Amino acid sequence: MIGGGYVGLVSGACLAAFGAEVTVIEQDRARLARLQVGDMPIYEPGLAALLERQRIAGRLAFCGHLAEALPGREAVFIAVGTPARRGSGHADLRYVSQVVEELARCAENLPDGRELLVVMKSTVPVGTGRDVARKLAELRPDLRFTVASNPEFLREGEAINDFMQPDRVVIGLDGQRPGAESARAFLTRLYCSATSSLTPDRLAFMGLESAELTKYAANAFLALKVTFINEMADLCEASGGVIEEVARGMGLDPRIGAAFLQPGPGYGGSCFPKDTRALATTARQKGTPMQLVETTIATNEARKRRLAERILTLAATLRPLSSDPDAAERPQNGEVQIAVLGLAFKAGTDDMRDAPALTILPLLLEAGARLHLYDPQAMAQARAQLGQREGLRFAASLEDALAQAELVVVLTEWPLFRALTPQTLARLMPGRLVIDCRNLWSPEEMRAAGFTYHRLGRRID
Repeated sequence: MIGGGYVGLVSGACLAAFGAEVTVIEQDRARLARLQVGDMPIYEPGLAALLERQRIAGRLAFCGHLAEALPGREAVFIAVGTPARRGSGHADLRYVSQVVEELARCAENLPDGRELLVVMKSTVPVGTGRDVARKLAELRPDLRFTVASNPEFLREGEAINDFMQPDRVVIGLDGQRPGAESARAFLTRLYCSATSSLTPDRLAFMGLESAELTKYAANAFLALKVTFINEMADLCEASGGVIEEVARGMGLDPRIGAAFLQPGPGYGGSCFPKDTRALATTARQKGTPMQLVETTIATNEARKRRLAERILTLAATLRPLSSDPDAAERPQNGEVQIAVLGLAFKAGTDDMRDAPALTILPLLLEAGARLHLYDPQAMAQARAQLGQREGLRFAASLEDALAQAELVVVLTEWPLFRALTPQTLARLMPGRLVIDCRNLWSPEEMRAAGFTYHRLGRRID
């Protein structure tokens, strides 16, 4: 498993649990050293314990060099990062290219005429699998190999269950290759082993290009669904509807389903932003622009900015902000004190990549607000992303974040926040103004506790 990041670690640990002997290759020395002593570089519920169990069982190891781990292995999974290229939106395949070059240098032919199976686990644009096969053949014309596409569909915070109990496992193969049938048999045996609960009917075999497109298509469709329900929430606020009621009425239709119909501050994370941009870029390059996807991207970015404006409008009801013309009349040290609950793009992860907080918080700071930030898992990531700025304070605890708060903004739906009763919230903070971007609390109970409570998709009474 080449790559000790999120996908590589989850996939490696779960395949080891299925009975495979897995070595994870990680070239970052600091990260490798942490993994070798069981120190997790990322947060994913249950992953640290699963990795440790498989390491103790002897089915999972970590190594810094492919050449050391490759001898005797039947398959190589490529799980390196494919970040968006700055400015273009296309996936950056430099790490994939480096892996292919390294494979060409150190791979040896398997005995008995078998082909080495090279499995692309990274999210890559359509056509990458064939490009990898072509490049590897050029560099090593003597090497017997087959390339497969096996994209991941892991939700951060639910990744282990998603791998162990997936809706489907997508596998793309070039049916014209001599080793396609043996690759199909190997992957079926791997995923449907005696220790796995997966059955062959969950394996969706298809062509290379179809598998690559399936990954992007699925994420783009879910991103569109998130964006649609956010716009419906705005319409509910303007018209008197209640978004939870609308979403329930929609979700009961089996053609639509209830998943991804919860309004929020916009999508973020490692997949949706990157994959929608990459798909839109690929489609334009192929001469088939995807206007729905492009609009989804633009609408999601605009939502985060509009939400910041909404927060500032509420804050201005407490005191003028520095961007207001009357700011000079504000008393010294009169910044509006805002507690921001949740920084990760969603609960269950410490991932700050493209998190709405990274757009919203700088806009609040520019307007003169003072922010007290707290997240149960993402504080270290937030410090790295946001740095030290005037008016920004990383709180030591939830209680610390709330201690001076005149206004509370909820950006992430952590259970810790949901468990707060309105009475406890009233006791912990001096203010009585809340904007809940995850709809965690009951409007009636919040009003009864003395709060002016704003939530998404419901007009304030």
